Amino acid sequence: MNHPTLSLKVHDIAFGGKGVARHDGKVYFIPWTISGETITARVIRQKKNFGEAELLSIDLPSPDRVDPACPYFGECGGCSYQHIAYPKQLEMKAAQVEQTLRRVGKLPEVPMQKCIPAPHPYGYRNRIRIHVANGVTGFFAQDGHRLVEVEQCAIASPVVNQALQNLRRAKVDEGDYALRAQGGGPYFEQTNPEVTLELLKLVASTVRTGQSLLVDAYCGAGLFAKKLVSHFEKVVGIEENSNAIEKARRVVAPHEEYFHGDVSAHLGEVLATADPARTTVILDPPATGLDPRVTEILLASIPVEVIYISCNPATLARDLSALCGKYQLQSVTPLDMFPQTAEIEVLAHLIAV
Repeated sequence: MNHPTLSLKVHDIAFGGKGVARHDGKVYFIPWTISGETITARVIRQKKNFGEAELLSIDLPSPDRVDPACPYFGECGGCSYQHIAYPKQLEMKAAQVEQTLRRVGKLPEVPMQKCIPAPHPYGYRNRIRIHVANGVTGFFAQDGHRLVEVEQCAIASPVVNQALQNLRRAKVDEGDYALRAQGGGPYFEQTNPEVTLELLKLVASTVRTGQSLLVDAYCGAGLFAKKLVSHFEKVVGIEENSNAIEKARRVVAPHEEYFHGDVSAHLGEVLATADPARTTVILDPPATGLDPRVTEILLASIPVEVIYISCNPATLARDLSALCGKYQLQSVTPLDMFPQTAEIEVLAHLIAV
């Protein structure tokens, strides 16, 4: 099989972290590169419309290139951006969000706000998933086919790294192990506590005043509902995870209520008796985005304010495209919940028109 070596000029970074270059009219994706760099790469996979290549050398480095903090970077598949200065990471992620909303969502105007940085770009993760197999304890490599032995994770918190050390000493059975800081439950929680606080501040400063009802859809243990409970006459959370609902119900205000079940099954009945002009809905769905039925309910009920929090710009773009027929997009704010990785959290604020 022919694996040609090419000299390439990287002109962009795709969502996911790979550099983008063109040669003879064809697009190539190369990991561990930065826009503006001239590189030498070997083509490892040819497709009809694009190719993939491995980096051989950096012939003209970017001024934003830095030394990775982790010895496993480039082999472990957990991080994509440790070779990029942190301010540049924020700039890239904001640009990727805007490009995705324009390209996938066909949104002509995207009111982007400045990306909110993480106070600590390393040592922030409150949980990791470690794999143990064939005598190796670690993370999957970038290709996903083999495990990379890892003694310490640079983006995990000290408590989580201590749990990793304990796991390695215990010589456990093969399998997957979730290591987390104390206090977490068997349900989804945000990975970065410091940026989660920034997200809560942003939500609190974004919501309209004088609203009657807050619906916190996909509420988990009530992260947003409990933060905003004093701002509304009634607060309703909807969540399908029973453990999360149990925690949310442990301490509630008289005007605070939680429904256990799918959002598509309960949102319609909650909104049916509400005044749309005084109703705010917070959406924090999984990476797959909104169920089509949830979108239909929102477009039929038209609560005046929707705050959509997403960890997947592509599904956010799809859902905003549907909602923006009856809503105006007020702002789009990226938050760097996952420094050194290609992931990004986004808050979109919509008002009914």
